[in-house]
Amino acid sequence: FAALAGVSYGHIALTKPCPAFSPFCETKPALPPGASYDYDIKSPIPYDGPLTKTDKLWPEPVETWTAGEDVTIKFMSQSASHGGGSLAIGLGFTSGGPSVMIFQRLRHAFFNGPSSSNTAEVLEYTFKLPADVPSCDNAVISMVFFNRLGVREMYHLTSNVKITSNSGTTSFTGPQMVIANHAGYPTIPESDDYDIATGVSLFENAPNITISMNGGYSAGGSAPPKYEAPAPSNVQPIASPAPVESPVPSSTAPLPLAPAVPTTADYAGNPAPAAPTYQARVAPIPAKCK
Repeated sequence: FAALAGVSYGHIALTKPCPAFSPFCETKPALPPGASYDYDIKSPIPYDGPLTKTDKLWPEPVETWTAGEDVTIKFMSQSASHGGGSLAIGLGFTSGGPSVMIFQRLRHAFFNGPSSSNTAEVLEYTFKLPADVPSCDNAVISMVFFNRLGVREMYHLTSNVKITSNSGTTSFTGPQMVIANHAGYPTIPESDDYDIATGVSLFENAPNITISMNGGYSAGGSAPPKYEAPAPSNVQPIASPAPVESPVPSSTAPLPLAPAVPTTADYAGNPAPAAPTYQARVAPIPAKCK
């Protein structure tokens, strides 16, 4: 693994939907007052820093997604993919708050199968946006990636899109976005075992949460079937559960990140910590759904 451990050039970044505040997207809104472009958008999140590159959003949605229809995400061609890893896309209604995973590519993200290459084979994925997501003028789309090879890192970018939906729902339930390789959260160890090195157990044990359009969230909800994409040419989203209409929680107390963390035996030499809570480093900011 030493060959990749010291690599610092180009890592991973979305170009579609355009993350805040990337200068590398084909189309993007104007910067909000006082903001500047992030020319280091491909770098991982500092271990003890904020959970995302920025808690700010573009002043307007970068594109429109329609519930029940296919959406496509794209990545920079100069990305360094570290022999694959686990990738997830999440949907949320707050900037800096928790999100629900709507797509996963575990183990072999950016590749068609096992690889030790640092050059991506796959730079876009298409999946179906669940039909029961609510309409939202400014939903938050998050991307998380955990590399298989090299220094233990977390990549976490956010963008904002408009979602049109006929679901009539005001909340959405599904598995909570995984956070790892960050202070206070599990560390995914480097390993020859793909499942261990890419944190598969964290994704499989992610608890369900219900997120509401007004920015509130609560634990629980109907569990959707787990899904692992067999190949990029036949990628499908995580199946969505039946809509769950939950009352707005009276508080947004931290939620458990997972009901259980991998066993110490799975993380030999790097014991898994106790199950942490979701700790946003900034106060969640409502994304202004209408």
